[in-house]
Amino acid sequence: MAALTSVSLSTIVHSSSQRRAFASWTSSLASATGSSPIRAGFACHCMGIKASTSRMVVNCMSSITDLPTVAETKLDFLKAYKRPIPSIYNTVLQELIVQQHLMRYKRTYQYDPVFALGFVTVYDQLMEGYPSDEDRDAIFQAYIKALKEEPEQYRIDAKNLEEWARAQTASSLLDFPSKEGEVEGILKNIAERSARGNFSYSRFFAVGLFRLLELSNATEPTVLEKLCAALNINKRSVDRDLDVYRNLLSKLVQAKELLKEYVDREKKKREERTESQKANETVKSCLGEPQPQPQYVGQ
Repeated sequence: MAALTSVSLSTIVHSSSQRRAFASWTSSLASATGSSPIRAGFACHCMGIKASTSRMVVNCMSSITDLPTVAETKLDFLKAYKRPIPSIYNTVLQELIVQQHLMRYKRTYQYDPVFALGFVTVYDQLMEGYPSDEDRDAIFQAYIKALKEEPEQYRIDAKNLEEWARAQTASSLLDFPSKEGEVEGILKNIAERSARGNFSYSRFFAVGLFRLLELSNATEPTVLEKLCAALNINKRSVDRDLDVYRNLLSKLVQAKELLKEYVDREKKKREERTESQKANETVKSCLGEPQPQPQYVGQ
């Protein structure tokens, strides 16, 4: 792990084509989390959902008067997780936490389980293949707590929505307006807010919708179109953001492959150096060359 965390991305990428691909990847990730509306990616705009008696609909509108700065949020994250993070992961995490900070402390911010599902999905995809499962969870805990939120709530809500989606079909998923239930209540609330024009769409929300469709095996384009219509969400925005999401996942896979190749190559070099050193010591021993003697205090 120590060798892995000390590696810079510029060291990993050797050929000019690899450099261009990796530069494109890091540029895409940086712009993907930007707050500008003309940037593509996972910019986190505020999302709202009305307070309800449902356990899964949690009203978390920001009421903090003394708002922390971005630097303070990042510092809280570093204090909570003090171990080095490989730069391939850390680059994206730092971008995400900056943009989520800006979303978190908007006056109209309210916690939303569908958004939570989207974030958890993106985080798990990003951190897939991380050297340590324990560290991956510790980073998640530190990240959410730095934003003054509850990581357990994110995980619980994401799990509940996933379990609900697995029990659905394309038709039952679209029938949520006529059904009663926790998730159905969340979706109906979103539809009502969207119809009134006071629901703030987010790209993490788009990923959350995609995850619901994926788990219910309702991946036909017509199902997404009907679901967006039922939720009063602009399908073109969802399509655009899901395309970016898939593209980023593809580039993450490529980047992680480059990192793995580098780590494997360095490991092989270390093993070869060790074998060479052992061979030299064996030759010296056979030739009778004097070996260094330990020095004792007082000699």
